[in-house]
Amino acid sequence: MTETGRPEYLTVSALTEYIKRKFDADPYLGRIYVTGEVSNYRPRSGNQYFSLKDDKAKINAMMFARDFAKVAFPVAEGMQVAAIGRVSLYPPSGEYQLYVDELQPAGVGDLYVRFEALKKKLQTEGLFARPKRPLPSFPRRIGVITSPSGAVIRDILTTAARRDPLAQIVLFPAVVQGDAAASSLVQQLRQAYIHPNLDVLIIGRGGGSIEDLWPFNEESVARTMAESPLPLISSVGHETDTTIADMVADVRAATPTAAAELATPNVTDLVLRIRQAANTLQATMQRRLTDTRGRVQQLVTAPVLRQPERLYALQTQHLDNLQQRLIGTTQNRLRQAEGTLAAANQRLWRQTPQNRVALAHQQAASDTQRLLAAQKALLQQHRQTLRNGEHALDLLSPLRVLDRGYTYVTAADGTVIQQVSGVRPPQDVVLHFADGTATAQITATKKGQPNGNENK
Repeated sequence: MTETGRPEYLTVSALTEYIKRKFDADPYLGRIYVTGEVSNYRPRSGNQYFSLKDDKAKINAMMFARDFAKVAFPVAEGMQVAAIGRVSLYPPSGEYQLYVDELQPAGVGDLYVRFEALKKKLQTEGLFARPKRPLPSFPRRIGVITSPSGAVIRDILTTAARRDPLAQIVLFPAVVQGDAAASSLVQQLRQAYIHPNLDVLIIGRGGGSIEDLWPFNEESVARTMAESPLPLISSVGHETDTTIADMVADVRAATPTAAAELATPNVTDLVLRIRQAANTLQATMQRRLTDTRGRVQQLVTAPVLRQPERLYALQTQHLDNLQQRLIGTTQNRLRQAEGTLAAANQRLWRQTPQNRVALAHQQAASDTQRLLAAQKALLQQHRQTLRNGEHALDLLSPLRVLDRGYTYVTAADGTVIQQVSGVRPPQDVVLHFADGTATAQITATKKGQPNGNENK
């Protein structure tokens, strides 16, 4: 109140600043642990803004980018989380909110969410897609990173001694469970990397819950395993358990015994295979020796060695044939050249004027002889044709018919009477014979065939 009794009014900023100091000075609100469901999630420029709510209330929350970078799982709407931070007032809006410093998944599924988040992160980086290295066939020293008091090392020692007694097991004792396990595993991995003469490395532990196996899902362990210069076998938990370490390793074994079997050869089987190979090799060499001796014996008794001239008999004959072919080819080419030269001389001789005139005279004489011969032949042909025509006409002459006793009748005017109907009795007619004619008179006619039958 003022001296006049009038109330003193505060500005909104002053009131807000006063309330903010109350929040900041309260020791109970300086570091609090809150669980709730993520709602209204909205990241901005690396900072994360969201709300935490339960069935009865809701509080706004934000997380700075530097703190959110440490979160190992993806935050999403509806996720149950456990937040650690402080409560303060945001003056521009006059609202109080939770400033989150740390964020973890809440409930039984927390580890699973962290596992999936790290798995996705490392898979995106290509850590699981690196080329897997083959295990050595005959390792002399095998490094084992596990608990020195667990059943894992005993199983590995027993299996290795049974399969390959010469293999040496080098133990790198590590904590495999609890908060200190991840750093212990990383330390022992680095110790193994610098140990001399190690051929292969096994890392693992026995079965347990997901919490017990969690050190093998830590990012630091996975990245240190990826740096291994040695082939790495992972054997964590039971056969159904799968950890990040299994995905990074070159080979995953279902059990510690299986890991020892993968790392060591079975000497008994090797000895058996060596003996079988030795027997096979001996039999093969024996067959080759027998075959070689047989070929040597054939060569010793071969006629060619007794008569060496047989070695070059075919070559000598082939040489003779080639020589004959060469001579024949040369002679043929000489004859062809001579013929070509003669033809050229002939063509050259024909091209001179005197020779061309002589050839023209010779050609004219030859053409004259052929023309005369052709005319003579044509004249002879025409004469023969004329004779043939005369003979044909003679054969067709009526005189030939009259010579055989036939006559023909003509009227007084010389018209040939061919039919009885052409006669008008009494009519004078002339009978023509081969040697002359006779005059007669036809007094009557009678139609009929020459044999005397009448026409009807």
